[in-house]
Amino acid sequence: MSKHHGMESLPAPCIVEEGIVINQDDIRRLLADLCHVSYVHTIDGKASSEGKGFIQEIFSDSSQSTLIANRKIYINLKSFDYLRLSKSTEGQACFDLIQDNRILRLIPISRVTQPQSIPKNLDAEAIEAMVAEVLSARLDVQLDDEDF
Repeated sequence: MSKHHGMESLPAPCIVEEGIVINQDDIRRLLADLCHVSYVHTIDGKASSEGKGFIQEIFSDSSQSTLIANRKIYINLKSFDYLRLSKSTEGQACFDLIQDNRILRLIPISRVTQPQSIPKNLDAEAIEAMVAEVLSARLDVQLDDEDF
């Protein structure tokens, strides 16, 4: 049994809630479903900028930059050495993208949605009437557009 063959039989890492992630595919997977985030950009332990934005793209290209501007975030995984997954003091998930003395912390912003109450007396006729009204309004808009 070769030494290399023994390495292949080791189980893949398992990271739950906290840990260090170095594999770019794993980092991309973790960040892929983030959408609206708060961010803090820290250099040498001092916050240099912070704000909120929407993640537009996650890519890996040595010739491009990570960009944050106009509430849009473009993350180049090549800009960072690894990701530290942790929780804030409030228990919120934090994704720290780290490169030397630079940290880009991403904190997901989730919209709290109130469960919408569905009227119990809503029947098939009422639903059909609403759908007909919506379709009629849409047809009116299309006809108006064709007139121009």
